[in-house]
Amino acid sequence: MPTAENFRWVEETVSPLSGGRILVQTIYLSVDPYIRGRMRNVRSYAPPLELDQVIEGGVVGRVVESKHPDFRPGDFVTGRLGWQDYAICDTASLRKLPNNPALLPAALGVLGMPGLTAYFALLEVGKPRSTETVVVSGAAGAVGMIVGQIAKLKGCRAVGIAGSDEKVRYLTEELGLDAGINYRKTENLRRALKDACPNGIDIYFDNVGGPISDAAITLIRLHARIIICGQISLYNLEKPEMGPRNAAYLLVNRARMEGFLVHDYVGRSQEGIEQLTSWVKSGQIKHRETIVVGLEKAPEAFLGLFRGENIGKQVVQVADLNGKLLSAGAKK
Repeated sequence: MPTAENFRWVEETVSPLSGGRILVQTIYLSVDPYIRGRMRNVRSYAPPLELDQVIEGGVVGRVVESKHPDFRPGDFVTGRLGWQDYAICDTASLRKLPNNPALLPAALGVLGMPGLTAYFALLEVGKPRSTETVVVSGAAGAVGMIVGQIAKLKGCRAVGIAGSDEKVRYLTEELGLDAGINYRKTENLRRALKDACPNGIDIYFDNVGGPISDAAITLIRLHARIIICGQISLYNLEKPEMGPRNAAYLLVNRARMEGFLVHDYVGRSQEGIEQLTSWVKSGQIKHRETIVVGLEKAPEAFLGLFRGENIGKQVVQVADLNGKLLSAGAKK
């Protein structure tokens, strides 16, 4: 598990802008579990971070200065920048945002990478059909809570697994999932899942891996689909665990297990954002962000992901909408 000692703060002067580039001030910063995988020098779907490299993160920011004709000071933008107050960047990877303060944090959650992950992974890999049963682990997280709601929109029975009674209540009472399981208080997770899924599991959306997934796979039905989106329970292991060998369940049920990366659908991002925005505006999908204040809180917010402290998208607010830098303890 990383600690605060693994992070170092550096202060530098902002360099002058060169042609075509813009200066963006961070308003909201996303911290994401996948960054843990980049903190080790092993091959993965994203390159390892270099020692002393600014940590990357999704950012909602405000253009302060621009050398590009399509971006003006005051524009709100989102893109992959860094854990920093200001960033000088090219514009190719940035997307302009509507001037709607209430939805700015959502651009890092339901209307950003987590929402697109839930949308394309469930609909393109899972292909849910009405009356099927969908089980989501990490169901109160940024991706999981959207998966459960889309499953309901498609006429499925949706069951969420989370790590606290508060999260389970949120899933069932606020988001409308059919059942929720607090895995921390459940002595026999397989039995609890069987009770919640009397017809078995048609789609298992895996955000956590480990014993939770081991239990879910034993209940899959014929032609089930297992979507591997995250394995957060395994990210901090010093060496791999020997878990149950579950290939027999896949064989007997002619089931499919497939990994998912949202980058494979980057060409269809606008399609997903438009549909998710429509669902949010109509109230068919609800969202929530856990917001901490102050850039210096970014490491603490990041480590809290592995302790399950957040409900919905974990966001750090770095500045207010007028550009005033915020420090820990400031009121939003």
